[in-house]
Amino acid sequence: MLDYKLLEALATVAEEGGFERAAKRLNITQSAVSQRIRQLEETLGQPVLARTQPPAPTIPGRLLLRHARRVGLLETELARGLGLGEAQHQSGQAPWLTIALAINADTLATWFAGAVLPLLAQERWVLDLRVDDQERTHEFLRAGEVTGCISTRATPMQGCRALLLGHMCYHCACAPGFAQRWFPQGLNPEAARVAPAVVFNRQDTVHDRFLEGLHGASPREAPRHHVPDSERFVDFVVGGAGYGLIPHLQAATRLDSGALVDLAPDAPMLVPLYWHSWNIPSALLARLTKALRKAGREQLAQPLPDTCA
Repeated sequence: MLDYKLLEALATVAEEGGFERAAKRLNITQSAVSQRIRQLEETLGQPVLARTQPPAPTIPGRLLLRHARRVGLLETELARGLGLGEAQHQSGQAPWLTIALAINADTLATWFAGAVLPLLAQERWVLDLRVDDQERTHEFLRAGEVTGCISTRATPMQGCRALLLGHMCYHCACAPGFAQRWFPQGLNPEAARVAPAVVFNRQDTVHDRFLEGLHGASPREAPRHHVPDSERFVDFVVGGAGYGLIPHLQAATRLDSGALVDLAPDAPMLVPLYWHSWNIPSALLARLTKALRKAGREQLAQPLPDTCA
């Protein structure tokens, strides 16, 4: 049988990014945290943490983290079902449940807060959000670091389920003056080879996939600004630094006002977003899934071929 105090130490070191911070959170000494990790490793006969900076879970450590987080969620559900700690819950003294999620930056900048804030106002939940490109968020779930993620992957990994939320619609946009300077004949392959672009980071493939769909190829030699912040990304485009793919939820009012122009109004890019979560019977996960699904229906373009409106 696993000692859950040892698993708690592992999870806390992973979440806090170090032994010292984990010790403060657990209200024990750093030496005690180290001893619990060593004891866990001796029990298993293999390391659970790579002593990097910050410490990173090994493959066995990831499996243990996933198990520990699932057990923690199920124990919370069980306690509520049995009425344990009900007086604490009513008085606001019940323990908080941490829910770790991985989401893409554009989702965080647009519709996610509206989806979860009503839940957070009712429940004693704290969210631990990991933000990355929508094509990489599933790696956090695979590693056991999060309970769920929003990803472009349609196929659920083992032990999880996937649900289509909708399609994030992107406009290829730029400032009017930028369009006059760099795209006087429109967004053609020749102009795309020399015009500066704005992309999220070096792992972001949305820009390249859009141009490949439009022209058959994406010029990798063109100058690019890397701006890994959704709101600042829009600022760079509106400010005339380059052209880029902007979510409809951020672009619509600026397109209407003339602050942005759509370089390909007949060819918006639709990126599917899927909600992946553990496949366990959890009322808490079901409530979160319901909230995200509702927001997806209301805020994300359901597959429309010609428009994002």
